[in-house]
Amino acid sequence: MEQERRAMASSAELAAYLNVSRRTVETWAVRGTGPRYARIGRHRRYRWADVDEWLTQRTSVGAA
Repeated sequence: MEQERRAMASSAELAAYLNVSRRTVETWAVRGTGPRYARIGRHRRYRWADVDEWLTQRTSVGAA
């Protein structure tokens, strides 16, 4: 069974998805603190699976 592929996200699409500025996403990339990305030419592209993993790693349960 072939897995359905989703298009990779641009920095702008990722910023919209996370409700942060594009500059924030770009800062994360430069600092190495954001989701993993691939360089396609001069563009950064994000695999949604990497974004989901990154979010999971940052999910915490706070004390009530």
